[in-house]
Amino acid sequence: MESTPKKAPRSKFPALLVVALALVALVFVIWRVDSAPSTNDAYASADTIDVVPEVSGRIVELAVTDNQAVKQGDLLFRIDPRPYEANLAKAEASLAALDKQIMLTQRSVDAQQFGADSINATVEKARAAAKQATDTLRRTEPLLKEGFVSAEDVDRARTAQRAAEADLNAVLLQAQSAASAVSGVDALVAQRAAVEADIALTKLHLEMATVRAPFDGRVISLKTSVGQFASAMRPIFTLIDTRHWYVIANFRETDLKIFAQVHPQRFA
Repeated sequence: MESTPKKAPRSKFPALLVVALALVALVFVIWRVDSAPSTNDAYASADTIDVVPEVSGRIVELAVTDNQAVKQGDLLFRIDPRPYEANLAKAEASLAALDKQIMLTQRSVDAQQFGADSINATVEKARAAAKQATDTLRRTEPLLKEGFVSAEDVDRARTAQRAAEADLNAVLLQAQSAASAVSGVDALVAQRAAVEADIALTKLHLEMATVRAPFDGRVISLKTSVGQFASAMRPIFTLIDTRHWYVIANFRETDLKIFAQVHPQRFA
């Protein structure tokens, strides 16, 4: 009678090895997730600005297209400069006319100031003469009643007093005219300062008619063309600041502790 050979018992090592590897893999995955959190809810972003003209006018040149990259200082668009050039020419003409008027007025003032000493002396002399004539009249009038002077003497004293007052008024008017001329120059100088301010503002408006890129960026949302009237402070397009990018990502709250330990960045 033949005997059947017994099967050798199977080794448990391969199964244990598989289980061990699975446990190692599981531990690694858990460690990896805890030590290096990840997310699929993230996106890159950058700062943007609305590009707006600071003056109104028709667009005569558009140097960019939608989605175009630009460098700092590149021309973006230009507003029709002719109205601002005309305003500048008008203001400069007003300034030139004022300068001429100031020069002529100053000459008159200089001439009057040259004789200022003599005018002052004349005023004092006329004032003294008027006072003397008035005093003479006051002394003469009472003497008429007592018969010491005649009516003709009183009339002559009164006429002399009136003439002296008239001379004094004329000299005072001349002195006042000289002072008014000086005030006139001051007013013209103040007016000139106002015109200079207008010129500076008009030059600034003319400069603002040309709009350039304030930084390296990319043009988006451009929906206009040459010929469009642009209003001041109304956006023409948007410019992305491509110098600095940042990522916005959503993580579990428990992951933030790991980031705080590994990375010094701020999280919101």
